[in-house]
Amino acid sequence: MKKNNLLPVFILMLAGILTIAPCFLSGITAQDRIPACPPLNKTLKKIKPLREMTWANDTISAQISFPTAFRETGRNEIIDSIALLSPVFEHLRQVRAGLSEDTVRIVHIGDSHVRGHIYPQTTGARLTETFGAVSYIDKGVNGATCLTFTHPDRIAEIAALKPELLILSFGTNESHNRRYNINVHYNQMDELVKLLRDSLPNVPILFTTPPGSYESFRQRRRRRTYAINPRTVTAAETIRRYAKNNRLLVWDMYDVVGGKRRACTNWTEAKLMRPDHVHYLPEGYILQGNLLYQAIIKAYNDYVSH
Repeated sequence: MKKNNLLPVFILMLAGILTIAPCFLSGITAQDRIPACPPLNKTLKKIKPLREMTWANDTISAQISFPTAFRETGRNEIIDSIALLSPVFEHLRQVRAGLSEDTVRIVHIGDSHVRGHIYPQTTGARLTETFGAVSYIDKGVNGATCLTFTHPDRIAEIAALKPELLILSFGTNESHNRRYNINVHYNQMDELVKLLRDSLPNVPILFTTPPGSYESFRQRRRRRTYAINPRTVTAAETIRRYAKNNRLLVWDMYDVVGGKRRACTNWTEAKLMRPDHVHYLPEGYILQGNLLYQAIIKAYNDYVSH
């Protein structure tokens, strides 16, 4: 056979060698191994695209309805004039988007309303359902005031949980003291906050106001009667004033559920209070937890929208 007739055959053989060369040489010549060629007729696994995030599309709907008996309710919002919650909301946004696997830690302390678990655990469950990796721990003590949590062991226990947000719910027991004193209440909050600040210097603190309650009277040989506790409005105002003066967060539940005019009557007319006229039926605490969740989500939506 002549040389010019061998040339086409040689070219075809060379083309075949070059076609299989990457797979053949990958284990011999490469410093970092080249991935092996896939078997014939095998479909490659598709890679999921990263979720496309936009600020506007990351807002969350949180519609909460009051019972029909409720009248004159207030705006449900967290007062955060200097954006103290921004780091918490950024972490929540990243967790929701799948950009972070670190759990968002929230600790909620307070009196018997917190001790009953339903109120805080409702908020925590809704946040976990919405964002995913959220740890919401509640620690309540029956009959507690702010002063109850100033014990060093309690401060150490809270600090050990390493919260990113700390929620403080007091005021009911302070206002049930008929010798209630505004200055004493203010100073007790200040003592607790200073101790918490020593252990958790950069953690945002959110105060909540009490939901409203009655005080009881019993005259000789007569049934016990109940009247709206007139000191609750003063305690709520003192909490708001302390939070404002110290650049802390506040969620004014007392105003949200009707304030001085309607907070107590809204609860009783909706039949959500227990016979002691201080504590609430489970449905009442669930409503409180949902309202706190809604206030957090509203503030979160403001953050991601701006």
